[in-house]
Amino acid sequence: MKRTLLTGVAALAVLAAGSASAQDLTFPVGEGDFNWDSYNAFAEEFDLGGEQLTVFGPWLGPDQELVENVLAYFAEAANVDVRYTGSDSFEQQIVVDAEAGSAPNIAVFPQPGLASDMASRGFLTPLGEDTAEWMRNNYAAGQSWVDLSTYEGPDGEENLYTFFYKVDVKSLVWYVPENFEDAGYEVPQTMEELRELTQRIAEEGETPWCIGLGSGGATGWPATDWVEDMMLRLHEPSVYDQWVANEIPFTDQRVIEAIEAYGWFARNDDYVSGGADAVASTDFRDSPKGLFSSPPQCYMHRQASFIPAFFPEGTEVGLDVDFFYFPSIEEEGLGNPVLGAGTTFGITEDSEAARAFIEFLKTPIAHEVWMAQQGFLTPHTGVNTDLYASDTLRKMGDILLSADTFRFDASDLMPGGVGAGAFWTGMVDYTGGATAEDVAGDIQDAWDALK
Repeated sequence: MKRTLLTGVAALAVLAAGSASAQDLTFPVGEGDFNWDSYNAFAEEFDLGGEQLTVFGPWLGPDQELVENVLAYFAEAANVDVRYTGSDSFEQQIVVDAEAGSAPNIAVFPQPGLASDMASRGFLTPLGEDTAEWMRNNYAAGQSWVDLSTYEGPDGEENLYTFFYKVDVKSLVWYVPENFEDAGYEVPQTMEELRELTQRIAEEGETPWCIGLGSGGATGWPATDWVEDMMLRLHEPSVYDQWVANEIPFTDQRVIEAIEAYGWFARNDDYVSGGADAVASTDFRDSPKGLFSSPPQCYMHRQASFIPAFFPEGTEVGLDVDFFYFPSIEEEGLGNPVLGAGTTFGITEDSEAARAFIEFLKTPIAHEVWMAQQGFLTPHTGVNTDLYASDTLRKMGDILLSADTFRFDASDLMPGGVGAGAFWTGMVDYTGGATAEDVAGDIQDAWDALK
């Protein structure tokens, strides 16, 4: 939902189709520091005699070219004719195609909620316990990925139905290293240290944070990310899962605690640029600009990996600006949880080539080819992280590989009227001064009204 609202909704569906073939290989087989052993072993195991594989996903433009670059290696290794189609109305079209009996072999879901719905209707093929076990053993925070990919089928039984590939990280705090150095600040390693740094900056007469919730019709979503990150740091992952499923209500004290943990930062006039009253009205795209003012209007900005697109032109990540992991609460002992998003692949029309493709996604080379280009993060522990296209991606990848728990953006998994409605507006109300209890009650009322 956030992805759609942030990029805009096209008036007409845009579709683009392409094929992946051997001559399209971006990196010559055998050259460079790629795991070619994994490629060669896969090629020795599979030869599907030119069988066609259709893949449908949300990627268009440069992203379509990047995924087709990866698909070309599968096509070459397994002797498969791969056809990829991208659409900006994927979420609607894949349901239509499945209902009409014309689904592609592989569907690329931008979030697991839709995949779960389709699994419950019998439109996805279970991937099996062997794949679940592989994920536990080969992905950092492996059980988290198994949990995110396990849904109820039409018979009510739970199975692993999808395979996560290409991940985004949200648990990041952006800062200007030169500003930290000039002021004598060090990057905090724990939430306790982050709070101490926040207090110190304010006591020294400076402003610790820039926070903005404005986003047109989606105003409020940045605060939901804060709350989600705090939920993962205050409580066991199972509590987060129960909250997402409304097995515990928004009015549960643990949810209120997470909301107030966000409020500790955002509702203190001394802690946020422009004062607490400015948070809700400041556009999220403008909010990080205070980092780059002289003197700085703030020292830190918590936001996902996409935010550099809104930094001043010419800003170089790693030099002019950098980031650190939004740290865990040491005294809670919950390890390093990471909040994020990503795409997950499911079989919507079973075939030998579709099964082989899922096996291909397990190989390091399937990840390294995209890593070496741009815009790709993976929890695969078997990849060569030196192949990341930039130090920025490598550092984000390290955060992902250090995760003890990974959870998907909660509001994207909640019903639209809640996750893209009452939760957003409720956080605006809370940031503006309403109590966490009242706001939680309003959000829960909205959820109850949908039942």
